[in-house]
Amino acid sequence: MERKTAQRLRRIDAGRITNAVRNLFIKANTMLGNDVLGALSRARDREESPIGREVLAKILANADIARNSALPICQDTGLAVLFLEVGQDVRIVGGSLQDAVAEGVRRAYAEGFLRKSVCDPFTRVNTKDNTPAVIHCDIVPGDHLRIIAMPKGGGSENMSRARMLTPSAGLEGVMQFVLETVEKAGANACPPVIVGIGIGGSLEEACLLAKKALLRPVGAKNEDDERLAKMESDLYEKINALGIGPAGLGGRVTTLGVAALMKPCHIASLPVAVNLQCHVARHREETL
Repeated sequence: MERKTAQRLRRIDAGRITNAVRNLFIKANTMLGNDVLGALSRARDREESPIGREVLAKILANADIARNSALPICQDTGLAVLFLEVGQDVRIVGGSLQDAVAEGVRRAYAEGFLRKSVCDPFTRVNTKDNTPAVIHCDIVPGDHLRIIAMPKGGGSENMSRARMLTPSAGLEGVMQFVLETVEKAGANACPPVIVGIGIGGSLEEACLLAKKALLRPVGAKNEDDERLAKMESDLYEKINALGIGPAGLGGRVTTLGVAALMKPCHIASLPVAVNLQCHVARHREETL
């Protein structure tokens, strides 16, 4: 029985994973997604501030140069964050999954001439290869391996926040916290921003949900929960009414999109996390 089960497992060579991770991080850092480009273009058309329109035009021109020249969109090429979906019928051969991912990150940041931004928290000594990566792994049905590469810049990450609200705070308390976080971030998060919101679970899961929410195509409606869909729409209007504007120079466009994910939580708590993403919203994926 064990022999037959082993024969049904699909083998994926670690070298394929390394190559995929390498290519994904280089592409993510040089080619902005069409959803983000479309959102930026629409934002430029509706921005009423002349300075704001000029900023958005420069952002779009920069993205075009980066794509055509295979150059990084931003000098901050990010902490390497990965979301992996590993099929339960997959077996990694030729090395470990973690080592394969780490090698892919090393090659991407060396061969793609990407800035290496990872250092010791106290000595600030650089690791010189942008490892270790931050890896989130889910075991799912099937025999595939889905890899999502997400370079996350330090500026917007620094402006992200988590808070344990009291259950009585409810939806209004969540919205107030989100607005407060964006307003305090101001220009430091490189607006226009994308706002990822995680609600429920535990403290750490709320943060993970907020980051996962940033993977949704910019502007796409929440199809899973009507309450969240309305909250996202209301927050989108309220955030853009703050007047922070592109690059923090004033205007109607402070956010390109708001996305939220939610899970049940403990009866005594209401965890909320806000993960801000600058306009360079980078992520690429491949399924092996």
